Amino acid sequence: MNRQTFSRSAIAVAVLVVAGGAYLHSKSGDIGIENANAAIVAPAPVASSAAPAVAVATDFSGIVERAGPAVVNISVTGKAKQSAVSDQDDELDPNDPFSQFFKRFGPQLQIPRHPQIMRGEGSGFIISADGLILTNAHVVEGAQEVTVKLTDRREFRAKVLGSDKQSDIAVIRIDAKNLPTVQIGNPALTRVGEPVLAIGSPYGFENTATAGIVSAKSRSLPDDTYVPFIQTDVAVNPGNSGGPLFNIKGEVIGINSQIYSQTGGYQGLSFAIPIDVATKVEQQLVKHGKVTRSHLGVSVQEVNQALAESFGLKSAAGALVSSVDKGSPADKGGLQSGDVILRFNGQPISHSSDLPSLVADTAPGTASTIEVVRNGQAKTLTVKPTEAEAVKTAGNDESAGSQARLGLALRQLSPDEQQQVGIHGGLVVEDASGPSALAGIQRGDVILSLNGKPVNSVEQLRQLVSKAGKNVALLVQRDKDKIFVPLNLG
Repeated sequence: MNRQTFSRSAIAVAVLVVAGGAYLHSKSGDIGIENANAAIVAPAPVASSAAPAVAVATDFSGIVERAGPAVVNISVTGKAKQSAVSDQDDELDPNDPFSQFFKRFGPQLQIPRHPQIMRGEGSGFIISADGLILTNAHVVEGAQEVTVKLTDRREFRAKVLGSDKQSDIAVIRIDAKNLPTVQIGNPALTRVGEPVLAIGSPYGFENTATAGIVSAKSRSLPDDTYVPFIQTDVAVNPGNSGGPLFNIKGEVIGINSQIYSQTGGYQGLSFAIPIDVATKVEQQLVKHGKVTRSHLGVSVQEVNQALAESFGLKSAAGALVSSVDKGSPADKGGLQSGDVILRFNGQPISHSSDLPSLVADTAPGTASTIEVVRNGQAKTLTVKPTEAEAVKTAGNDESAGSQARLGLALRQLSPDEQQQVGIHGGLVVEDASGPSALAGIQRGDVILSLNGKPVNSVEQLRQLVSKAGKNVALLVQRDKDKIFVPLNLG
């Protein structure tokens, strides 16, 4: 599914941050739990024959005792890629040919300085007795050394087997045997309002337990297309990322990943990745070292009551198609803007966030049925999702070293994005490294041309790069500003 640009109206005054702020986080692990034996403290008897409903206090001590040993602390070290440049003019050399570029594009631009050591902490949990551990991708991102500490104070150097940024899941392994493991639960059976427990290392305080309730399910967050988050009010702070979220049975139902905060610390809202989403990613990472997903090529949004009435729906459910990419599987299958998708391969779509994960789990090329409502009438369409292209790197063909020449990960702008930016064609930067990063190009910039030749596709730019000499000039647009940026590809 294509990512959308969200106007974060509901969160304009706050920030969704990985549960780690200045830390890198990961969280608890696999603990073999046959019976969590979580004690329930019953309320005192009520004399009345019709006793009112009374809240009961939940004792999680049994779960902590059994599951705690499988929750690990993760510390990482690595070289910081960049250090922020000051917006003071005296930080820039006026004789530097790129100084005007940096001034114009603002103080948020990152200029590589002297290499710095990055340190961070997070949490994780053991899912197999031979040392397989789940955590968040952002916990180990950029790490050159990963150390795992168990509750018995043993420490192991860990190997990162793979990570997936889109789901924020990473799999690491330590060389150990007969380790405690967690029991995996079924998030689909989780109910809003039920008690849950988190164990992790907030601010480095290992094996800290916090509890709360499930606040909501299938919560969709900006830029997290494939994850229907579990929302809780469990206290999660920097260092909790990657740790497990347990239900009352002592089963892991999620991986704590993000918090909603105005300060960088916990403010009552935390979000966990459902464990079934995580295990699917884990299996692909372990087996293939990467994750393969399918996509339809549509942008969808949530259906509220007003939209439901407008489209003649019986209830506010489904995924409203806001746009369809030309030539995409959705376009070829007959989907149109304004269609409301109610089922995909027979599976109900209650929230718009349900659709991306169902499509992503479908094997590329598989004929799939989509039940929609169009102009008040029910229709069934057949589509064949295709493999979602990994972020392509310009120049990344069979010629050795071409990727390193430019160092840009790019994708084409959708028609809606082109209209929003006010351009035709162009490639948006997903990531920048090497000469492009050195020149100040960053994520979100739009590449319009190379050496004066307009670019409209990654393949076209790849061909231009392959024929280019040692020096090239990229025309870059950031917001409404455009500037030529010289790159040395030597």
